[in-house]
Amino acid sequence: MSPTRPSLTLVALASAALAVAAAYEGPRTFQASEILKPSQVKGPHFSVKPEVPTEGYFHVFSITTDYGPLDAEGMSLLFTRLNEVRALAELDEVSKSEVFLKAAGTSVVNVGKGVASAVKDPGATAKGVGGGLKRFGTNLGRKAKRTTDKAVDSAKDDEKKAEGPSKSTEEKAADAAGGAAKSVLGVNSGARRWAQKLGVDPYTTNPILKKALQDIGTVDAAGGIAAKVAVPIPMVVSSTASVGNMVWGKDPEALLKYNEQRLAELGVSAAVVKRLYLSKGFTLTLQTRLVNGLHAVKAKGSADYAEAAAEADLEREAVFFAESAEMLQRFHATSPVVALLPDSRALVAKTKDGRAVALLPLDWVGWTAASEKALAEMASRAKAELGATKLEIHLTGRMSAAAKKEAAARGFTVVENVPSSMEVLQAAAAAKK
Repeated sequence: MSPTRPSLTLVALASAALAVAAAYEGPRTFQASEILKPSQVKGPHFSVKPEVPTEGYFHVFSITTDYGPLDAEGMSLLFTRLNEVRALAELDEVSKSEVFLKAAGTSVVNVGKGVASAVKDPGATAKGVGGGLKRFGTNLGRKAKRTTDKAVDSAKDDEKKAEGPSKSTEEKAADAAGGAAKSVLGVNSGARRWAQKLGVDPYTTNPILKKALQDIGTVDAAGGIAAKVAVPIPMVVSSTASVGNMVWGKDPEALLKYNEQRLAELGVSAAVVKRLYLSKGFTLTLQTRLVNGLHAVKAKGSADYAEAAAEADLEREAVFFAESAEMLQRFHATSPVVALLPDSRALVAKTKDGRAVALLPLDWVGWTAASEKALAEMASRAKAELGATKLEIHLTGRMSAAAKKEAAARGFTVVENVPSSMEVLQAAAAAKK
């Protein structure tokens, strides 16, 4: 036997072991009871389907409610939808209360029937919130290459054809304008006042809640009824009181101008501000959350991150960018940030002490081709472009054992279960009680 053969065998075995360790993982299906509290799995007006498929970075929940079926991609959107179910139930009850009846007079009949018919229309909910769910999570790297306006217009035309011809002129104009513009339709001061009272987003994408808020806001335009009705619900529209107060208190046009001003202070160009406004993923509230988080830190590279966010064409993407900015704001409070990695959808922050920290509001990171590419790109670019001496990943969710091992092999220290925006808010609300 050749003396070199044992060493060759060992090399072959080592290579085989490495190949096994690096094997990609397929999609997973979790049980809702594994990842949610009992009160989040089933409540008075909803139940979450036991099986929770996870094809990418987010759990995908199917929810049965008294108001129709809902889908939610990601924990944060699940919590938003469950809170909206609670708000609809509260609003339905409040509209039948003696105090409300006395204050509203005959108008309450219309609002009561409006809410009742809305919440019994599951088709509208499924079409507006759960239908055609798309998966986010294939690209945490560089921004997409921008296409020509003609190509973008063509994509928008395809979407309009798929949506059908039944929209009003006002709705078509809003669709052409984009998410932030569309989200403000029908949201008057009365609707905002009741959204605040119920602890929900006045610019919600849930058509059932949006209609209910518009109906009751029309009846209670002067706010006299809201002042007489007690609804002790904690604020859950955002992770910060300042954002909640702005979306509830400011006129939409004033809030848009305020956001534009703050974006300009970050160095965001007028063209990018316009693209962010036109982005179909961003409602006015999500835009405000993004701007608030970036402006609170004012790190070098914030304008570039706003440009990356402007590419969001889905609500799930916009939520990711807004929550990333809020993670940045909270992280900066204890670890001052001096710069952000440019041309990156994943928010990678450089601290004063030389660390590069990827702040990722994701539910689950398995070992896949996409996560391998993202880790490799973040590691190499953080060192080369930010001059980072240490690498970290802060994750609101968890990593699989394989992904964690591979991240460590690439120099990352992984911190899991970082409180999300919603969890921070819920904890603050509980502390006030």
